[in-house]
Amino acid sequence: MKPDFVEMLVCPKCHRSLRPPGGPDPGADIQSGELKCTEGHTFPIVGGIPRFVDSELYVQNFGFEWNVHADTQLDNSASDESERTFRSKTGFTPELLRGKRVLDVGCGMGRFSDVASRWGAIVVGIDLSQAVEAAQRNIGSRQNFHISQANVFELPFEDGTFDFIFSIGVLHHTPNTKAAFDNLPKLLRDKGKIAIWLYTSYGGIQWRFSDLYRRVTPRLPQRVLHTVSYASVPLYYVYKVPILGFFLRWVLPVSNHPKRQWRVLDTFDWYSPRYQWKHTYEEVFPWFEEHGLTDIRVLGVPVAVQGTKRPEAHPIAAPTESTATTITQ
Repeated sequence: MKPDFVEMLVCPKCHRSLRPPGGPDPGADIQSGELKCTEGHTFPIVGGIPRFVDSELYVQNFGFEWNVHADTQLDNSASDESERTFRSKTGFTPELLRGKRVLDVGCGMGRFSDVASRWGAIVVGIDLSQAVEAAQRNIGSRQNFHISQANVFELPFEDGTFDFIFSIGVLHHTPNTKAAFDNLPKLLRDKGKIAIWLYTSYGGIQWRFSDLYRRVTPRLPQRVLHTVSYASVPLYYVYKVPILGFFLRWVLPVSNHPKRQWRVLDTFDWYSPRYQWKHTYEEVFPWFEEHGLTDIRVLGVPVAVQGTKRPEAHPIAAPTESTATTITQ
């Protein structure tokens, strides 16, 4: 944990400032100890990561997933797929983020924090799961990256802390997607931007069989389900067989990513979460409007939405049936 990160944090319970542990070198990274507020709430620092939760709650699958596949989706000299995905699902660019303070909500092993930090942003990643361990190993040494294990429903930040916020494929894995989103806009500075990407419920018939299997799969031992996910490796080729492949895509839906390990990861990622909600633009747009966000934009991949915090924005009443919503792209 870098010493300057403490300045960004507050107690998630009472929002008082936090005092770092003392040490012989106040400028050195903090590997252990505890953060303490004036009200007496304490939070341990373990492995250089401040921990604001006592357990992974309902996301143990993601802690397992991202530590097994810690670098599967990281960009490298042979692939920039994560950077392209980040652009399409947030609408952000290097020019926008450079030098800005950015919050990655549900950073996992750091896939998209990696992109934003390479672009020159000051990135703060939070995750409820033990995936923070993988993120720390992957990019924790970067001076412009900070990480904490925290709950989106009890975040350790003051209002107006960030210039940009993004959450890609995370909020729909909480008990209540909208309630999770509602904790984020207030953390933006004036004219700051927030972008989220959620699973879509458009064409919902295609999820019929996977939703049926998901009544069981989240309860399976993680290693068992991960092993079963390797069925995606041969099915990728069987899917190409005329007629049979079309049938199996519906009856045995798994990831069809061209990369072998991505197929296994994406298949496990689909079938393992306890919560997996799906949404529409018509549902999500009012969430942004209720927080006074403006310039609400549809992005490249459903359901991806971006909005901007207007100066001195205040929550407004939920739109009525007569309220006209303009969708820009």
